[in-house]
Amino acid sequence: MPENPESRTAIVTGAARGIGAGVAKRLASDGFKVAVIDLDESACAATVDAIVSAGGAALAVGADVSDAASVDAAVERIVSELGPPTVLVNNAGITRDNLLFKMTVEDWDAVMAVHLRGSFLMTKAAQKHMTEAKFGRIVNLSSTSALGNRGQVNYSAAKAGLQGFTKTLAIELGKFGVTANAIAPGFIETEMTAATAERLGVDFEDFKKFNAEQIPVARVGQPEDIAHTVSFLVSEGAGFVSGQVIYVAGGPKD
Repeated sequence: MPENPESRTAIVTGAARGIGAGVAKRLASDGFKVAVIDLDESACAATVDAIVSAGGAALAVGADVSDAASVDAAVERIVSELGPPTVLVNNAGITRDNLLFKMTVEDWDAVMAVHLRGSFLMTKAAQKHMTEAKFGRIVNLSSTSALGNRGQVNYSAAKAGLQGFTKTLAIELGKFGVTANAIAPGFIETEMTAATAERLGVDFEDFKKFNAEQIPVARVGQPEDIAHTVSFLVSEGAGFVSGQVIYVAGGPKD
């Protein structure tokens, strides 16, 4: 870890709920001061309160990750209030699902802006502090949808793009003590998957049961499953793991 323990500051984007909230709580329990970023700062309150009540340190930050000025202002605030970040988890994401012939340009652009532009801007702003500390950990959230998923041509392309982004970060930043890895979750029980069930007109419990039957470990994933993997990847001991895509999906993926 960096020589100065005060620089154990982590940023998690899209951390108001779901996987991001689970990751933020886990990193706080690991001893990081956590910046909880989401589009709506007030939406971060539950995550921050959970961390603080458990004895951790957290800061709610409202930011549009797809906007350069918003990102720069957010990172500057984090540096001044929590300390220079040496861990970044690019988790913020949206879905705008539709079949290709129905998908609008706006739906394509919105997904690309949050997943790809957002991860680029956040990483560009945070890496300065990592390279100065000669230590850094970047974790990008991909998805099994990167392998292709009906009705998600935008989301699949964005999540596949994050894998190439991750591998290039690993090549460029490795000599500065910075690693970059991606996690590709399978079916995780979150508000996002609940919204997918609703879009399909399926009861969420039935939707989870159906998906669990397709998964070798015979259950759907929880945010904590992803948080455990993040915890490993950002640890000092994971310094020789970089440029990897880890599928956390309850079974093998191609």
